[in-house]
Amino acid sequence: MSLAQVHYISAAPGDAEKTAGRFTAVGPGVSQALLAEIEPLVGYALPDGASDRPADAELRSLPQAFTYAALSDGSRLVGRTAPARGEGPAPVRFHAHAVHIPSGVPLPGDRLPVEAWRSPHWVSVTPVGGALPDPLGALPPGPAPVREGLDDFAVSRGPWLAAVLADLRRASEEAPAGGPVVLVERQNADVARWLGLAAVTLPRDSVERLTFTTYTRRPGSSALRVVGALPEDAAAAREAGLRVHVCADRPPVDGTPDMWARTAARVWRSRAPELFQEARELPGDPFAAGPLAVIALCNGVALGPEERAAAAGWAAERPYALDAERIGRLVEALASPGIDDRTGSEFDAVGRLFGALDGRCPASVTAPLAAMLVTEAVRGGNGSLELPRRDAFVGPDGEAIAGVLGPELLTELESGAGGARPVARTVQLLRVARLLGVNGTELLPGVVDRLAPALLAEASEEPGPPAFAPALLELLDEQFDVRTALLGALDRIAPAAPGAVARFLERVALPFTGTQALPHLRMCAEVPGAMTTLGRDRTAVWHRVLRAAGLSPFAEPLVLRTAVGLVWEDRAPTVEEARMLLEAATSDAHRAAGTWARLVDAALGAPADTEDATALAHDLLRAFPQEIGGRERAALQLLDLCRDLRTGAPEPGWAEQVRTLRDRAEPLEPAVQERAFTALVERLLAPDRPGAELYDFVRSDDAELIAAYDRAARAEPTRTRLRTHPAYAADCFTHWTAHPHAGPAWTTTAAALLDEVLRPAVRAMTAEAVAEVEETVGRTGSSGRANAFRDWNRSRALGRLGRRIAGRVRRG
Repeated sequence: MSLAQVHYISAAPGDAEKTAGRFTAVGPGVSQALLAEIEPLVGYALPDGASDRPADAELRSLPQAFTYAALSDGSRLVGRTAPARGEGPAPVRFHAHAVHIPSGVPLPGDRLPVEAWRSPHWVSVTPVGGALPDPLGALPPGPAPVREGLDDFAVSRGPWLAAVLADLRRASEEAPAGGPVVLVERQNADVARWLGLAAVTLPRDSVERLTFTTYTRRPGSSALRVVGALPEDAAAAREAGLRVHVCADRPPVDGTPDMWARTAARVWRSRAPELFQEARELPGDPFAAGPLAVIALCNGVALGPEERAAAAGWAAERPYALDAERIGRLVEALASPGIDDRTGSEFDAVGRLFGALDGRCPASVTAPLAAMLVTEAVRGGNGSLELPRRDAFVGPDGEAIAGVLGPELLTELESGAGGARPVARTVQLLRVARLLGVNGTELLPGVVDRLAPALLAEASEEPGPPAFAPALLELLDEQFDVRTALLGALDRIAPAAPGAVARFLERVALPFTGTQALPHLRMCAEVPGAMTTLGRDRTAVWHRVLRAAGLSPFAEPLVLRTAVGLVWEDRAPTVEEARMLLEAATSDAHRAAGTWARLVDAALGAPADTEDATALAHDLLRAFPQEIGGRERAALQLLDLCRDLRTGAPEPGWAEQVRTLRDRAEPLEPAVQERAFTALVERLLAPDRPGAELYDFVRSDDAELIAAYDRAARAEPTRTRLRTHPAYAADCFTHWTAHPHAGPAWTTTAAALLDEVLRPAVRAMTAEAVAEVEETVGRTGSSGRANAFRDWNRSRALGRLGRRIAGRVRRG
């Protein structure tokens, strides 16, 4: 071993060269280029307030800079810079003594750099006469091992431990981000102790990358990874954006998210640093929290819930990495009854650990974990736990835990709050009951009746498979009686909510391929495929879905309701589809299924130009005379009357009946009203209309009906008939002038029709046709009315006849 030595001393006032100092002795092999790198590393600045002429005690109390640095050629430097007594005008100078370690060469004794902290080798004077110092063959450590006193120091720095260790770990990475980590202590020896903690805690290769100095006045300009500073320099370090830990101030409030560092801090506070080496012997990432947490728990170190979860999770992934003794101690630590801060993630990790150990270890070893899991499942409400197998509780252990938890299980399952209880909770309780052999047969019907609607409600809250699906399927696979009861309950719900059940079955593939009939569930499962295959042909989809039930609607009318609800869930059938449904099943079947209401919706919701709507309304009134009532009955009767107005001979009084039925059917569908009004006014405009009906219509002075009459009279069919049929024109003239005492709506409309509809039609006629109109008016009315027609025809506006009609209205 041959390590070159370097001595450096600060410049005295009046030195010729304007430098900080000079090298007073340099061993062989240290080039000028390396010296240029070394000089700023061994520099020194007195702290603020230091005396210009300190006494010996003050001089000894000044901070010393112990430095470990990596140089550009791969070599390293270990040295100490300390204040020294000067002479003449420089009463205080600093002297640096360092050794150069070539690349690839370890320190003597394969020691870590920090072990040379208190080495007796370090001197404060240059060799006499500046003679070249001999290369070192050894660098003895300090008088005491570096680990001595670290336990007490770690405990005293407990509040800062985790955060500092986390930053030291990051600083030891191959390419750390950011500047140096700054450790602020009043004594630079405490910075060295922090480095001693790092040397014990971190792996060897990480420690060797951790360059440092125990004291500097300029942390922001340092190229080292860890630097020590005094409290007065902390603010400048923060302003430089560095990670600063003021260990000489109030303890920090915020904890570190680094779980490994938190675990390491707990190990130090437990005064068990030997556990770090033991943990490094386990497989995995050296900075993963799991291995260190496992070793800590096995040795009685108390950890938090996240660290315990990390230990359980790591052991679950590598159960082969631990011997039987360690597994036993880990299980004992995790299942300790004194722990009261367990979290859901910890229980989940313990569940995975149990699954990994089950069958690998004796049941007596894993029984505490099994008991812990089922206790949490019952009392903690954790529905995501991986439960142990049923044979994990055979013998006295199973009887004991069942005796404690069984009554609690049954009480909660029997509770009527099941509708508000999450599905995962109910599923978990049922699984634990079977696991512990608790008999809940009498409670099962009520439990599944509450569970079935809760399944649909929770599944509809989010897209995709619900979180409870895996546990539910496991429950149904484990317990045949639960599966039978739950599928039956869902089948009973399906007729009332077929769409919800169908969507649920798309997300959760329930096993109902057995011997149970379950016609409604089978239909709900069939509809997605039918719609994909048959597209918009809803009639074909309905037939296919109904066949999936395996039952005729004549034998089981409720399958009719389910099929209709699946195909037409959010809309009414068209009139054609409704007539198909009415023909496909008897009125009794529709009555029992309640689907007759869908057929009524189809008739009342049909567009005004749908021809078959009136026929459907007629059939529905005959098929369901007792079921259809109120507003819907009046609306259907109105449609049925439209049918008679256009194709048959309605009973007298139909003009008034339209108005009566319209009022009874309020709020009336616009399409139904349009159809009824159109049928009425077209009948009133027909040549063979009964005069009594027109009289009733005119006297009603119903503004909406008269407006419909006005629109129909202005339509092209009426205008054509007026131009081509003199008798029809004479009839319209007679009726449009025959009711001068009617209300204002009719009077205004009749006057407008005479001037704007009839006058253009008459003017378009030949003289013979006009004469025929005049003769027909006189024959069907009187000579006075014929004269009125002649006067009206000669006038370009309403003229005298219009004023006469208006005058009669006023007198009336």
